Amino acid sequence: MHSLPVILVLTVLTVFLTSPAQVIGYRPYPPKTNGSDQIFDASKKFEGSSNLVRLRYHMGPVLTNNITVHPIWYGTWQKSQKKIIREFINSISAVGSKRPSVSGWWKTVQLYTDQTGSNITGTVRLGAEKNDRFYSHGKSLTRLSIQSVIKSAVGSRSRPLPVNPKSGLYLLLTADDVYVQDFCGQVCGFHYFTFPSIVGFTLPYAWVGNSAKLCPGVCAYPFAVPEYIPGLKPVKSPNGDVGVDGMISVIAHEIAELATNPLVNAWYAGPDPVAPVEIADLCEGIYGTGGGGSYTGQMLNDHSGATYNVNGIRRRYLIQWLWSHVVSYCTGPNALD
Repeated sequence: MHSLPVILVLTVLTVFLTSPAQVIGYRPYPPKTNGSDQIFDASKKFEGSSNLVRLRYHMGPVLTNNITVHPIWYGTWQKSQKKIIREFINSISAVGSKRPSVSGWWKTVQLYTDQTGSNITGTVRLGAEKNDRFYSHGKSLTRLSIQSVIKSAVGSRSRPLPVNPKSGLYLLLTADDVYVQDFCGQVCGFHYFTFPSIVGFTLPYAWVGNSAKLCPGVCAYPFAVPEYIPGLKPVKSPNGDVGVDGMISVIAHEIAELATNPLVNAWYAGPDPVAPVEIADLCEGIYGTGGGGSYTGQMLNDHSGATYNVNGIRRRYLIQWLWSHVVSYCTGPNALD
């Protein structure tokens, strides 16, 4: 007869492996429909009104302690690519950035509280990093093997990542020659938490892939566009790297949702905690004022013609808006300034 801990582990694994959604995923592309008017048609794609959305708090923990993001660079990465992503993470808590700013965008996340009334932290730091340049688990990863990559990073004999269940976020970033289960077809990134039976700890984590070679029209939109929308032109990426600039919005999406729903029992809408609708899902595809449906909203252009909507410390980025439960609609950067 199995002990209770073993039964619980097996139950969690069964849900994880058999659920249609399995983990919380995100795609930034305009949806594929048969008509000329592209509209959101999936259960996780809501926009607009509180009449349609009831985002609720389910009493689980949120990240009120200062957040430390630990990137795991899986595969071959250029120094310039790492720099773009590092500077975005460092911009989340930066003060003095030109408006509209990344830090202004994060203020929507800070509105969310736990059951004691404590707000999510305004401090997000870049922590220790780990390089897995030799593809330790191959170039094709499953959802469970992703957790094995994280296990290798925190259990490494040489400079292991620190284990920080309360305020650490583990960000697995796969290079453009790595395929992950459901990548391009269903998701461009997802978040969940590690299983103690695999990793030894319960750690909030996210995976985001570089789609430059596999599916830029799906996961690097609007810097690349899908073939099923003829005539739609891509916009110029702000940092000159379509794959990495496309990753930035997915990274922002996942970090915001990890902060508000790290163990999938805090802030979400809908009846199913296995496939919840979270604060970034509610604003999927909205990057500026007037956004909705297939329209991204009003964005900005720099002197070179590159498109962006937020300023970081030294760079510009394009990231999606977030749902504010206070006003019950999507809010952009500096909306609370």
